[in-house]
Amino acid sequence: MQRVRIGITGLAVVFLIVLLAAAVVGFRSKERSGEANSIAESDNSTKSAPADPLAELGVAPGGTSGESAATQGKDTER
Repeated sequence: MQRVRIGITGLAVVFLIVLLAAAVVGFRSKERSGEANSIAESDNSTKSAPADPLAELGVAPGGTSGESAATQGKDTER
């Protein structure tokens, strides 16, 4: 019975240590994200939003005309 009590107490202590560490790390990351958000907001106010960000990344169709011509040339070679 004493082994069980020591085991459960050990698990509780480890759980509390992990919980405390997670709280400290979470609090610090919130502080950093707050600083990053304020910096990002000041940068975004000076820059204009891109017209079509997905097309610029090449994720969505509608890239530049040079890209479409290159892909059409590859299709005709087959």
